[in-house]
Amino acid sequence: MSFLTPLFLLGALAIAAPVIFHLIRRITRDRTRFSSLMFLLPTPPRLTKRSRLEHWLLLLLRCLALALLALGFARPFFKQSTMNDAASGAAKRVVVLVDTSASMRRTGLWDAARARAEAALRNVGAADQVAVFTFGRQAQPLVSFGDWSATAPDARVALAMARLAETSPGWEGTNLGAALIAAAEALADSEGLKTTGPRQIILISDLQAGSRLDALQAYEWPKGVELIVEPLKARNPTNAGVQLLAAVADTDRQSAPTVRVRVSNAADSTREQFKVGWVRAVGGEFVGAPIESYVPPGQSRIVALPVAAGGGAEAITLRGDDEDFDNTVFVIPPATQRIAVTYLGAENADDARQPLFFLRRALTDTPRLAVAVNAQTPDAPLNAAELYIVTEALPAAQTSALREQVLAGKTVVVAPKNATAASVLAPLLGLPAIAVEEGKPASYAMLAEIDFQHPLFSPFADPRYSDFTKIHFWKYRKLDAAAIPGARVLAKFDLGDPALLEIPAGKGRVLVLTAGWNPDDSQLAVSSKFVPFIFGLLEFSGALAPQPSQYFVGDVIPFPTPAAEATTMLRPDGASSPVPAGAPNFAMTTQPGIYRAAIGGRPQTFAVNLDAAEMRTAPLAVDELERLGAPLARAKPPAAAEAAREITLQGTEAESRQKLWRWFVVATLIVLLLESWLGGWTARKNTPVGNSSSP
Repeated sequence: MSFLTPLFLLGALAIAAPVIFHLIRRITRDRTRFSSLMFLLPTPPRLTKRSRLEHWLLLLLRCLALALLALGFARPFFKQSTMNDAASGAAKRVVVLVDTSASMRRTGLWDAARARAEAALRNVGAADQVAVFTFGRQAQPLVSFGDWSATAPDARVALAMARLAETSPGWEGTNLGAALIAAAEALADSEGLKTTGPRQIILISDLQAGSRLDALQAYEWPKGVELIVEPLKARNPTNAGVQLLAAVADTDRQSAPTVRVRVSNAADSTREQFKVGWVRAVGGEFVGAPIESYVPPGQSRIVALPVAAGGGAEAITLRGDDEDFDNTVFVIPPATQRIAVTYLGAENADDARQPLFFLRRALTDTPRLAVAVNAQTPDAPLNAAELYIVTEALPAAQTSALREQVLAGKTVVVAPKNATAASVLAPLLGLPAIAVEEGKPASYAMLAEIDFQHPLFSPFADPRYSDFTKIHFWKYRKLDAAAIPGARVLAKFDLGDPALLEIPAGKGRVLVLTAGWNPDDSQLAVSSKFVPFIFGLLEFSGALAPQPSQYFVGDVIPFPTPAAEATTMLRPDGASSPVPAGAPNFAMTTQPGIYRAAIGGRPQTFAVNLDAAEMRTAPLAVDELERLGAPLARAKPPAAAEAAREITLQGTEAESRQKLWRWFVVATLIVLLLESWLGGWTARKNTPVGNSSSP
């Protein structure tokens, strides 16, 4: 028998009270009245050596009542084996999830992670099944359940630690949500193995605020899986980082090329003065004078750096920080882009009444862009270009060459000056004939229906710029769009006739402007819409390529054109990776830096940087995981305390089920009734029958 509250057994010491009472009690058998007692002093009973216990049975009943009452308050119970006893010895399945993202490169974090992993592995039993996963952007098994089972029990921990020793933090971002789901799914697969023990995920990570948790929002966790979090703390909480921002908008082409970066400082940082500047690929010294940047803790600043002159600078670095893993961004400095536009029309370039005159003035050179408008007569051999513009009828040979360019993926803009010039459309599109006639409105025509969802007109979708009613069209070429297969009308005149059509042909397309921008046809060339519209044609045709965008570690780099033949990609560390012929992309971006290859016969460079979210190294609240539904396990007490708590819980459950204290209370009441009856009977027995005297 055990007791839930054994301290109440001290109440049994009250048994001494009736014993003492019986010892000091002196019973006077006969009472005799004596008149001279008034001159005597009263003497209380005293315990002497001659005192003897009387009424043993009454004494035992009273002692027994006190003992039973003390036992009842101590809440006795009999120990029994429970289901928990059997389950506690069942084999567990555990996934140890170790963070290897870029933020783990901070001082002391990786050593602490390996120590925590070793402690977790040594704490598992011989019958437990364990797997070790590492994760950055995605989880990777380092030791699978099969590897663990196939290894001798005394060599399993050594195997896992040896593989962890061969691993180090990479440069990827932290996709914590996807990693937790991968670990949970690995445990869920164990249901087919009929395991009866608990299933646990032990997460060892710095839990930085930049961790991505989006995947957990709609995830339903398997039943019986619990998450144990082992957070790591960096030795140097101070951290600042630099992030490359997007290129300046297209509307600022006239400005000198610059590169913008954002400098962010951690909220608990002790530093606020930094230097930002271009550095050389070799040596790391600043190219020119760096820019001093004051960034208070918890804030960020945007710094614009002019492109370094002289070349050799492909990175921007931040100096003045304690942790340097996120202090460098790699940049392909923006260079002047050169585009060739071929204009097919027999006209004088200086004639202010002709389309070529306005086209050349719209496409003027800027520090970022140089467009060469090459005018050639219709009978001249076709020049290579990114965009072709046709305003007059062409010979059959030149039309055939132009159609080959369209089928290969080029864009041709046809803006015929008259119905005769529109005869180039049918052979260019591979059609037998297209009926075209002159359309002459009574006064003028206006654009009434415009597809602002199309890339050509999307820049004008804002209500401030969508008014085209001030552009008057004096005449245009009238044709039936329904007679052209695949034609899409992008704009219509107020009379219902098409103003702009897009017609796909092979890999390319033909854009048909039924009215030109020359003054004889319209006011388009002298309106504020003309220059952005022409640049829109360049962008839509693919001639105006966007500024080289940055990629992040782990991203897939698509090639502008698939590799025609096998080549190699030179990685930032100097190693080379093969690129097979016909490969559309390159996926082995495992580190930040500049990647170089010859793709499509031209050298290509790609800048790969650290995920900007890794700069957010402030600790993530563990409650955030619980808010997203993660079955978080609270910190467990030491083994001895846990065992004691388990015993207490089992005792409480057994005592509440047995309720033996009720029987002790009932027994106490019965003993008290017997004691009362026996005490009354004894008192009546000791009273003399004739106890009276005459005066």
